[in-house]
Amino acid sequence: MDVIVLGLMLLSLTIWLGLLCFWGQFWRTDQQLEIGETPLKSLPVVCAVVPARNEAELLPTSLRSLLLQDYPGSFNVFLVDDRSTDGTANFAEGVAYAVGKPQQLHIISGVSLPPGWSGKLWAVEQGINSASKFAPDYFLLTDADIEHDPGNLRRLVAKAVHEDLDLVSVMVRLRCESFWEKLLIPAFVFFFQKLYPFRWVNNPNNPTAAAAGGSILIAREALERIGGIQVIRQALIDDCALASAVKRSGAVVAAKGTSPMPNQGRIWLGLSTLTRSLRPYDSLATIWDMVARSAYTQLNYSPLLLLGTLVGMPLIYLVPPMNLILGVFWGNWAIALTGLLGWLLMAFAYYPTIRFYKCSPWLALSLPAIAFLYTLMTLDSALRHWQGRGGAWKGRVYPNPDNL
Repeated sequence: MDVIVLGLMLLSLTIWLGLLCFWGQFWRTDQQLEIGETPLKSLPVVCAVVPARNEAELLPTSLRSLLLQDYPGSFNVFLVDDRSTDGTANFAEGVAYAVGKPQQLHIISGVSLPPGWSGKLWAVEQGINSASKFAPDYFLLTDADIEHDPGNLRRLVAKAVHEDLDLVSVMVRLRCESFWEKLLIPAFVFFFQKLYPFRWVNNPNNPTAAAAGGSILIAREALERIGGIQVIRQALIDDCALASAVKRSGAVVAAKGTSPMPNQGRIWLGLSTLTRSLRPYDSLATIWDMVARSAYTQLNYSPLLLLGTLVGMPLIYLVPPMNLILGVFWGNWAIALTGLLGWLLMAFAYYPTIRFYKCSPWLALSLPAIAFLYTLMTLDSALRHWQGRGGAWKGRVYPNPDNL
């Protein structure tokens, strides 16, 4: 028994050493939009597209922040009222008048959702079609629950222009105030970075692609090159699907025998310390639903990948603390010390994210328990999908795209 337990611990320890040393330095938080800001070299035309479904409560803060951007170039906001029942459009109009920007806001009344589209992406499609009359150089795709720092758009545009990027995205600062948010939200960011190491995403020679849907600046030419929003119309994880399509587009152009422009397919993803999400997740149930909505989608609805997750997560996150406890109980200090080392490596990896969210350093040691909860959420996501309840959001339930 001791040999088996020690063998599992050494395997877990090896995995953690590999993750820390060779997995794109995912645990670091140095990819930030506000680091190394560059001045604007030009003033491209920008149109923001905001899909909004029953967001009247948040618009006085989120839309106000968007209309009050300090960007000196041409900037218009297209808010698509996705058949709301709470007066979203009226609230949006009131916010625009309150800040003296009624001419800058364009409210689009969304039409019925056609087959084969997710609600959000259909709203985005309608917004882009309306905004196209301004011939924008860039579209800012953002959510109705995001409070933008006044300089967010200026920084995004400067980043895109200075580094010749097709797409620039930031994972906004998620709300982290309640007990459950402090316990689980930093881990959500940590696991996302482990799935999509930002350094790999930002490397044009690495195929890894991802974006964060709360704040995406995409060049109009890039969007047209990939075939528009309709190419990802069924995607539930639409931000990463969009980033993947853009990053692949440069390689596709080259494969066709046409020399791609230097920026084709280049994307950037980082964190933001100033632009933040207003969406509260102040209970275990709300966070659970957020994760379970798309976790199985992230696994491509694959039972094999689900099985691998259910085996791999305990091996990586639960074996170290269990070995420490067992080693102390059995008096086997080799098992106890290797378990402690594995747990400390885990905490070391998680600590930068904990510090970024200004949480107690002791929470870095809670990652095993957090990982266990996320594993259960992933299993529940699969169960919901098999029961026909997967992808539920804003009163809609989206089926597996393969079955459409």
